[in-house]
Formats: sequence, structure tokens, C-alpha cells
Amino acid sequence: MLNISDGTFDHFDSQAVAAAVATVAQKEGATVVVLSHSSTGKSVAGRLSVRLNAGLVSGVNSLPTVQGAALRVKKSVFSGKAVGEYEIDSAVKVLSLMGNAVKPVAGGAAVSVENVTATPTGRIRVKEVKTQEGTVPLPEAEIVVSAGRGMKDPANWGIVEDLANTLGATTACSRPVADSHWRPHHEHVGQTGIAIRPNLYIAIGISGAIQHLAGVNNSKVIVVINKDPEAPFFKAADYGVVGDLFDIVPRLNESLKKFKAAH
Repeated sequence: MLNISDGTFDHFDSQAVAAAVATVAQKEGATVVVLSHSSTGKSVAGRLSVRLNAGLVSGVNSLPTVQGAALRVKKSVFSGKAVGEYEIDSAVKVLSLMGNAVKPVAGGAAVSVENVTATPTGRIRVKEVKTQEGTVPLPEAEIVVSAGRGMKDPANWGIVEDLANTLGATTACSRPVADSHWRPHHEHVGQTGIAIRPNLYIAIGISGAIQHLAGVNNSKVIVVINKDPEAPFFKAADYGVVGDLFDIVPRLNESLKKFKAAH
């Protein structure tokens, strides 16, 4: 594991990070550089590929296959409605990997950390950082609490927001809820809404139609709460709770509060 220690990186600057990574990659003779498809990775990938004269595919959702000297990778296209296959045949290749696209597997031995030097370069100097306060946008959220028509009325949404606040989560909804103007359309997740890949997705009162699943099925862990034991969503769930959401959600929230207070 290589580590660059420099105070310049205390504040993120995509130019400086791209220059540093490119320098280290060239010194090490790296032929493949993999970044996370996060806001940071996306801002670095393009600059890095130019510096390394490398082919770039962003938003890859599976491990690549080797085709001679080339790599073949897949990514979602047309808002997740199809899968595109790309081949990179440049000497150096840059990929950005979607969150939860590949499940981690424990293995190998302990890795030592080696400090390396790479002088940051860039015409921009970050003098101050002001972070945005409030809810994390859905595409970047690690925890999402979502609800559907099982809420019966928009006035009942308070229990969803309370649970989201306890978990530090972002709220979302199904398309029928957004179409009924119970919630804003920017919270609509699914095939015709926003596709997300959180570490935890809690679906409350959502049946789990295929259109909704298309936008959330890459979540690391899916928890479904629904009173209908035959709801399709249970087939895709890692954990399922059958029961009345108006009873389960408040009790779950109270238990989480007690757990957080004790830890």
C-alpha cells in the first residue's frame, strides 16, 4: 500500500490529486488505475486519464475481463435500462467502479504501508472549505430510507423522517408516491427515477415492482417492511419484516435510539 503524506491534500483539489496519482502510477509502472465512482473519483478520473494518456471508462459495474492486451468492462446505460460493453486497448487503463458493484472478499495477508513522495501541482489553491449542511443527495447517500403507498397518507411521513434522522439517512420514495405529490420528484428512486447504490436501503410499504427494483437492486443490504408476505420485494430483500409498518417503524426507531445512546 502506497501513501502520500502532504498537507496540500488536507483540502481536496482534483488537479493536485490527479497529478500525484499520475506521478506514482508512472513510477510504479501501473497499467490499470481503479477509482471509486464517487464525487471525488469522478472529478479525478478525466484529468488522470489525460495525464497518463490512458483509456477511461467511468461507472463500471463489474470486474473486467482480459482480452489479450485489452480490458473489456460493462456499465449501465440508458438510465440503467441496458448494459453497455466497452473495450480499452490503451497501454494504461483508468476505471471508476460503481459503489457496491463488487462484493469484498476477505483474503491475503497483512499489507505494509510505504510512504512515497509526489509533489502536488495545480494552479488552484484551496484556502477555505465550506461544506454543505443538510441531507446527503440520494446518489451519494450510504443509507436510504424509502417509503411507498403503504404510508396511506402524506401526513404519516413523519415516522419515515424520524427513522431517517436517527440513522443519518436520506429519504426516498416510490414513483406512485411522487406522482401523487406526496413527496418531491427528486426523491423518486427506480427505473424512471434515480438509480442508487447505498450500503443500506430500507423499503417501507413498497411492494417492489420491477421498475422500482431496477433502481435499487445494487444496494449492498436491502431491508423490506411490508404487511403483505407475498410482496415481490421480499424476494430481493436481505432482511424482511412482515407486519404493520405503523407499528414496526416507530418501534425500530426507538430501538435504534437506545442502541446509539448505549454505544
